[in-house]
This record gives sequence, C-alpha cells and structure tokens, in this order.
Amino acid sequence: PMKGATIAHAKQRYNNGLYIGITEPGIIASESPNPIVNSLVVMPDIEKRLEAFVRTGHGFVVFPGAVGTTEEILYLLGILMHPKNAEQPFPLILTGPKESKDYFDQIDDFIGATLGSKSQRFYEIIIDDPEKVAQRIQSGIRKVREFRRKLGDAFYYNWMLHIDQDYQWPFSPSHAAMSALNLHYAQPKHELACNLRKMFSGIVSGNIKEEGVLSIENNGPFQISGDPELMQKLDNLLSTFCSQRRMKLSRDTEYKPCYEIVA
Repeated sequence: PMKGATIAHAKQRYNNGLYIGITEPGIIASESPNPIVNSLVVMPDIEKRLEAFVRTGHGFVVFPGAVGTTEEILYLLGILMHPKNAEQPFPLILTGPKESKDYFDQIDDFIGATLGSKSQRFYEIIIDDPEKVAQRIQSGIRKVREFRRKLGDAFYYNWMLHIDQDYQWPFSPSHAAMSALNLHYAQPKHELACNLRKMFSGIVSGNIKEEGVLSIENNGPFQISGDPELMQKLDNLLSTFCSQRRMKLSRDTEYKPCYEIVA
C-alpha cells in the first residue's frame, strides 16, 4: 500500500508525503521496517503499537497475512464490539487480489463462528476491486471527520475511542499464560476477542520473536485449551495457515507448529 501511495504522489508531483511506520522491538528484531517509511515510531510493546494504529488512523485496509494479521483484526473487532464504542464510525475493509478470497473467507467464517454474526458487520470484504476499496474508505473517512467535528475530537488522534486496560497491558506469552487464557464462549464477545488476540500474539511470538522461539525450544509447544467447539474452529483455521505456508517469514523451510491444541 505504501508503494502505491508513493507512485500516486509522484504522478501528482506531491513531494511531501508522510509515511508513518509504527513498530515494536520484537518485530524490528525479526524483520526490517518498510523502506518507504520516513517517520518510524518504535513503541515499547505490541499492545502499544496496536493502540497507536487504532488511535491515529481514520480508515483501515487489511491485506492478506497470517496469524499476525488475524491478531490485528481481532484487536480491532474487540474494541469496536465494546458497548462504549457503539457510535464510533470506523471504516474497516479486508481486501486483496482474487487469490486471497479463500483466505478472507476462512477469516470471516472463523469470526462468525466464534464472535457471532454481529461482529461481521464491523468490516467489509472486497476482493479484486481496488477502486471500490478507495470509494468505501473515502466515504468512511468523511463520516469519521463529521463525527469528530460534532464531538470536538481531534483529527490526528482518536481520544473518544474506549480501549479497556486488558487491551493495553502487555501480554507476555509464557507457557503458563497461554495455557491460562479464557477461550470459552461464556464471556462477553469483546472479551473473547481480546483473549483470542492474545492467543494469536503468542503464536506470532513462538514463530518469529527471539524470546518466544527460545521458550518453545526449551519448553516445547504452547498448550492451548478451551471450549471444544471453539478449539475445533481454531484448529481448522491454523491448519489452513500451515498448509498455505503462512506461518513463517521464510516459506522455504518446513513449519513446525509452536503450539498444540487440546480440548
């Protein structure tokens, strides 16, 4: 997306583009920032990074990824489903080329099966139609501006958005913490989204972050347990990610799961 914006700016002879990158030490250690970024902000942990994205953005476009992308989607949905954010306009679009349709269908099915059909109304999936994506985002951003003008909120930072402390406190994905996650249906949906987000964050850590990889090497895979039906849905999604080779930065090596799902 930054490359597209850079080319578009160049065609319009606009030379003062601001490309903000928001990262955290664990990500920098495993992959370098986008070279187009000209304003890099390093947050202390993944939770602060995600909150910075949410509060500074006006419109959100998600492209195909894997567990890290799923973590970000669940983080957004958990915040949007909180009753205190019911009036917040928040354009969120999942998009990609036609080859990504199956990927987003799987994400959509998982969200509907775990968080309920109401959670699916917070986003729109648009496949292989960049013009429609641009139109939807522009329309959504206009609503965001109108909402912030009405309430006197800043354009540069979404102060009105409510974010529970459970989304802000750092989650350290130790084996004990991963095993203790509440992955059962008997809780508010925005809290389940928060716990699912933590679980995916732990898998990201076990896959690519130094401390997570070392923990897996020393103690074996994370043990993930919860409601049997939910665990089945989770296993199906993660197995698909594995078969599509979406679990590692390098797709040239065979992936050995850093987790085990137990009902």
